Amino acid sequence: MAKNALVIEDEMDIAALIKLHLQDVCEDVTVTHNGRHGLELALSQPWDLVLLDLQLPGKDGLQICKALRESGSTVPIIMITAKTAEIDRVLGLELGADDYLTKPFSVRELVARAKAIFRRAEMIEQNRQVPAAQQICAGDLIIDLSSRDVIIGGGSVTLTAKEFDLLAHFASHPGVVFTRSQLLDQVWGYGHDGYEHTVNTHINRLRGKIEPDPSSPAMLTTVWGVGYRFGQQPSTL
Repeated sequence: MAKNALVIEDEMDIAALIKLHLQDVCEDVTVTHNGRHGLELALSQPWDLVLLDLQLPGKDGLQICKALRESGSTVPIIMITAKTAEIDRVLGLELGADDYLTKPFSVRELVARAKAIFRRAEMIEQNRQVPAAQQICAGDLIIDLSSRDVIIGGGSVTLTAKEFDLLAHFASHPGVVFTRSQLLDQVWGYGHDGYEHTVNTHINRLRGKIEPDPSSPAMLTTVWGVGYRFGQQPSTL
């Protein structure tokens, strides 16, 4: 299936470079240099990927990310940030971005990230067509792998695409301890040093949505000095 991507980047040379190389893995790449116009485009149709610079005229990347998630969009978002923008980078992840790249970044790494996102989306679509176990249950938590719905105590929980992937991965491997590097490789589809913030922030966001007391998690627990594990023993229906 043809893929489309939206690039919201005000530095024209960088935007042109991103478009040039994304076209190797994506049939339709749309570029805009203004944040306000970028948000309008992002909300105007379904996208397979949004690459979003944080420093933009009109609306900044954090505002766009927040607006997209508040609209219910689960489109994968890769933020493009400056090396010195660690606070904004973490805030962007907390607002719902799936990943980030720091300038100057490797074009090869950019393409690898896009490929990983598209590959993951294809796997999800294939899994939807396979009549396998559809639900994972752990206490009052229900994860529907087909519809990608999550229910806790009878109430629906809204997760981004990556949050759902992360939760489903943990719940499919109860009791297994995963390092941050393993999670980057197995959930995000790549492994790179220096991107542990991505995992940490997604874990914290996920705990805030599924744990009765996020400060004392009962399901997604930390194994100090190693990583994280899903503490309950799920059943599959």
